Amino acid sequence: MAIEKTPLAAPLAMNGSAHLAELDASRLVVTLAKTLQPLPENPHFGEIKTDHMLMATYEPKTGWSAPEIKPYGPISLDPASSCFQYCPNVFEGMKAYRGPNGEPRLFRPKLNMERLARSAERVALPPFDTNAVLTLIKRLVAIDARWIPTKPGHSLYIRPTIIGTRAALGVAASDSAMLYVIMTPTGPYFNTANAKGIPLLAVGTTVRSWPGGTGGHKLGLNYAPGFLPQRLAAEQGYSQILWLLGDDHKITEAGAMNFFAVVARDDGDLDVVTPPLDGTILPGLTRLSCLALLDAHTARRTVLPGLRPALRLHTHERALTMPELAAWSAEGKLLEAFCVGTAVAVAPVGRIGWEGKDLVMPSEETGLGEVGKALLERVLDIQTGRVEWEGWSVVCEV
Repeated sequence: MAIEKTPLAAPLAMNGSAHLAELDASRLVVTLAKTLQPLPENPHFGEIKTDHMLMATYEPKTGWSAPEIKPYGPISLDPASSCFQYCPNVFEGMKAYRGPNGEPRLFRPKLNMERLARSAERVALPPFDTNAVLTLIKRLVAIDARWIPTKPGHSLYIRPTIIGTRAALGVAASDSAMLYVIMTPTGPYFNTANAKGIPLLAVGTTVRSWPGGTGGHKLGLNYAPGFLPQRLAAEQGYSQILWLLGDDHKITEAGAMNFFAVVARDDGDLDVVTPPLDGTILPGLTRLSCLALLDAHTARRTVLPGLRPALRLHTHERALTMPELAAWSAEGKLLEAFCVGTAVAVAPVGRIGWEGKDLVMPSEETGLGEVGKALLERVLDIQTGRVEWEGWSVVCEV
């Protein structure tokens, strides 16, 4: 067992009075596992965890503890903890990839840290230094780098989590917290049956998020209400819910993914439409990256693989409704629809069940269309360091 230790710092003093300790990556204590697990050949998303985890705690009288990297294992919490009673639980989804020389890489991780901080603030959890968290995650990834799969389409999923641990009942913000990071090797998110297109069921009678709610943040409480509708959709042969909002059947998200539609224009160009970030939509990093790459192709700053250099892709972040999607399909203008997210990267939509009928996409038979395929290839190339683009791929120093 190897141990690296830095003496615990006392709370810092200012003008003679103590104040709360910040989350400090230089205070990291590392305890390595005595026995390492065998690596799985075909990992399934979220099932097998790596050898180590990262943890730090916050207490209202002292601030943040020294962070620890230690062997993966259970945690102990008071049964009255806020995370169980009132759900002040936030998390992020990130991935580590194997670079061209075997080096571990992260994809735009500062954006994950910024979103984690916004989510924590939304449920009144204690603040933290995002740079310190990222430094600690890089160290954790470097320690467990052997877990990053080498197979194409595989990666190491990283789940930073912050939970409220105030050990008292009473509806109030949690003044105690636990931050931890766990990791799991993963292959493709969807099974081979959905490789040519995810079947979605459009649902508006129940909603995932609503104006003024928490849909724009990555909170645990956003997900559980979707489990029952998801189960009912599966019983009807659909893999995910396409969440609709309002009397006009406005499209928000597909499951927990951002939704895109590609529409032919009369001038030969293509419109690429995705719902706007109006507070009901999670600001996905893959969503942001896809929009930037589409705009870069149109501006001739890059050429996306498989697309004509002269093809102009007009991106639109605007309200998108199911009647509008159905009309484009009837006119033969709807060329493809796809979902994007950390877990799936870019995945085709095959059909959408709506008002008793299926709206069938071209990808039901062909898989991703030319735009989705181009985005998937370029995003994966950037994530794995095969293509350098605006510093999006960040190496974790071992």
